[in-house]
Amino acid sequence: MSFNVAALPISIGGMVADFGVPPTVASSTIVVYGLVVAALVMTGAKLGQRIGWVLIFRCVVVVFAGSSLMMILAPTITWAIAGQVLAGAAAAIIVPSLVALIAENYRGAQQATAIGSLGSARALSGISAFLIGGTLGTLVGWRPVFMIVLALAIAVFCFSFTLRSDRGDARVKIDLVASLLIGLAIMMLTLGFNNLNGWGAFFAGPGAPFDLLGLSPAPFLILLGIVLGQAFFMWTRRRMREGKAPLIDLSILRSSRERSAVYAMFIVVGLEAALNFTVPMYIQIVQGRTPFETSLAMMPFNLTVFITATLIVRFYRRFPPRTIGVTAFICTTAALVWLAFVVNNNWETLPTILGLVLFGIGQGSLVTLVFNVLVTSAPAELAGDVGSLRGSTQNLASAVGTAVVGALLVALLSVGIGRAVVEHPELPADLVAQVDLDSVNFVSNDELREVLGRTAASPAQVDAAVQVNEEERLRALKLGLLVLAGLSAVAILPASRLPRYKPDEIPAPDAVDV
Repeated sequence: MSFNVAALPISIGGMVADFGVPPTVASSTIVVYGLVVAALVMTGAKLGQRIGWVLIFRCVVVVFAGSSLMMILAPTITWAIAGQVLAGAAAAIIVPSLVALIAENYRGAQQATAIGSLGSARALSGISAFLIGGTLGTLVGWRPVFMIVLALAIAVFCFSFTLRSDRGDARVKIDLVASLLIGLAIMMLTLGFNNLNGWGAFFAGPGAPFDLLGLSPAPFLILLGIVLGQAFFMWTRRRMREGKAPLIDLSILRSSRERSAVYAMFIVVGLEAALNFTVPMYIQIVQGRTPFETSLAMMPFNLTVFITATLIVRFYRRFPPRTIGVTAFICTTAALVWLAFVVNNNWETLPTILGLVLFGIGQGSLVTLVFNVLVTSAPAELAGDVGSLRGSTQNLASAVGTAVVGALLVALLSVGIGRAVVEHPELPADLVAQVDLDSVNFVSNDELREVLGRTAASPAQVDAAVQVNEEERLRALKLGLLVLAGLSAVAILPASRLPRYKPDEIPAPDAVDV
């Protein structure tokens, strides 16, 4: 699953060349995958409980293999998009089934280790997909990358026969109203946040499909998503009061400990998505590097996340979740502040790498920790519900983190460019009038020179404009990192509400929250 997700951005260039479509159309493969997973993951958890986790796991792994075949053999972009819709539908069941299978097949320290491995899977897949996929994409083409996904699916299917078998419960009912409400809510929120940049954060931009009295549809979709989400919770609480089976059992959020774990998970995944957007965007767009070079620059971070997420379980016997969580958020906050002061136009400097490593330590610790808190505090029969909650939270947080940091950086750059134009008299008004300041975005120096070359600017004025752009890009990046550091610091508050007990001291479900 993670390899498939990581392989999609690498494959966009190849799909554009093969199918003759714009990059925005090719990137729809990424969008539809995330939307389908987020919209169906809670329904997928109920299907697993009804049919049986091992059986449905094997079925959807076969479906995932079919989606890989569609990617390999796709004659048009429509087939590729349909393949990722299929992959997303399979992943919506795989996400909760992984948690349920861990809860059924492992206990104690083994369970914590398995959760740590699951938490680090994304980082490991990201490294391998960038390196292997980048190499194959450069030397052979984008389709062989999905042959690896197909081979992984076949291997997982074979290994699934070593899992403990279980039987489903045909009495489990699927609340279709709640499924529709939460599916639409997450789709609206994801679409709204993902298009804040393209459609406009407030006023409708040129890329908006329509406008509402001149306003962008993105914030309205976000508002609609929030309303539908609240309707989902109201409906679910009502069903639970009536003794009917809910789509997700809200008792997994019965105390402040579990709610704090979800808040912490949302923030840390959002921060990770923001950094994973910011750094590659700066390296590829501003510095003009290749995806392969970008993966090398991000490798210290991804390796640190992978190693930390795997090894953090060794500290569970010595320190309670609250101590680890607060310390981890202190690490992410310090790392972002450090990066804001040391970052420059070269990401390969030792201070920058140290900042990424420190952030990776905090992020890797938190992803495993908060997931472990939710799994260990819930009964084994609700593990699927925990998995669906995790899937929804991570998908939504990733969309929000990416979109918000993108909008923030562009806004900071726009303000900075506008101020710099006023402060630099060597940039005459007639030159500024030829450049649309309302559509300021991150561009490389070469692209800016090309644009200015089509204006009446002299060579000296072009050099001055490029210098201004370079300074303001870096300033926007530094300010953006400081804002993220502030958000990370605020997250220490929910982390301070995580449990004080150690895994071998887990209280009974009805114990008093401390």
